[in-house]
Amino acid sequence: MSDLRIRTLRAFSRTPSLRAAARRYAGGPAAPAPIEQKPATPVGPKPNGHSVVDSAIYCDGARVASPESLAETYQVLHESPKSLAWIGLYRPDRRELTSLAQEFDLHELAIEDAIQAHQRPKLERYGDTLFVVLKAARYRDATEEVEFGEVHVFVGPDFVVTVRHAEAPNLAAVRRRVERDPELLRRGTEAVLYAIMDKVVDGYAPVVAGLENDIDEIETEVFRGDPKVSRRIYELSREVIEFQRATRPLVGMLDALRAGFDKYGVDEELQRSLRDVADHVTQVVERVDAFRELLRDILTVNATLVAQQQNEEMKSLTVASNDQNEEVKRISAWAAILFAPTLIGTVYGMNFDVMPEQHWKYGYPFAIGMMAMVCVGLHLVFKRRGWL
Repeated sequence: MSDLRIRTLRAFSRTPSLRAAARRYAGGPAAPAPIEQKPATPVGPKPNGHSVVDSAIYCDGARVASPESLAETYQVLHESPKSLAWIGLYRPDRRELTSLAQEFDLHELAIEDAIQAHQRPKLERYGDTLFVVLKAARYRDATEEVEFGEVHVFVGPDFVVTVRHAEAPNLAAVRRRVERDPELLRRGTEAVLYAIMDKVVDGYAPVVAGLENDIDEIETEVFRGDPKVSRRIYELSREVIEFQRATRPLVGMLDALRAGFDKYGVDEELQRSLRDVADHVTQVVERVDAFRELLRDILTVNATLVAQQQNEEMKSLTVASNDQNEEVKRISAWAAILFAPTLIGTVYGMNFDVMPEQHWKYGYPFAIGMMAMVCVGLHLVFKRRGWL
């Protein structure tokens, strides 16, 4: 290599946005020999306090270096122009993402999204760099709940940067998978993106099974008349909606990726793999849509059953109230019948000296007869009105 070419490459390498071009232009020196791979990476950040979970340089489908810091990763990548870097971060701070943005010329809007997190799944292209947001999900059997995670992926010509804000998905498993398959790694950074998307989509299957099992249990509880089932239907409906928000955008994202296959020269085998992921996503979306419709129907059925139960209770209360009214009528009728002789006896029981019929010979039979006549008359009246 001439001195002029060397000076030109060094000048290019000082500018972050031109580093990738410099590496491609160089043709590259011979790749260093693969080194012994490290054991599986942990889920969280390293003990040194940095957010770098794992950083690796790959060349010809094999890991050739495992830098301990971002600066070291940049240096090794510059020295190996035909290699690619995969940097895995867990809840990084702004300083680390700013360093990556300067090194790989990442767009500031994508960096802001990666810092703030809580983004909806999306795919955006900034020049030669893809920015992908994925929502991972896993089903918690203990609590029967769906837990969601988020991963941001920057994919450039010779680098992949993954930023996680939750334990899911476990990208260490994805890294082990691609490292066991050198042929996959040789297809470039798009192969790493495919492996990550495939891992996220495969993680949806247990969630779908768990939600289906929950819906079956809810159906049983609905027809059993469990009073707490309405709350569970509502909570499960919210989980299904959140799951729908995580999965539905993937259909459009994968369509956008496939639309750029020819333009960006994506490997044909990798195209088939991405189409397979798209098929799985479509199946998951259809199942989730069916779950939402089914839950809506279950909620309607539950409301109908609750209304029928309330109607039955109201009917029982009405019958009891009618029976009570009949009893009150009977009691009132007999009270009126007994009140008449009591009133007459009370009047004639007064001990006044001057009182009509007080010393009459037929006064007693007259009073008894009056009592009997009034009682019989009231009885006939109440009997005719149905009170007795």
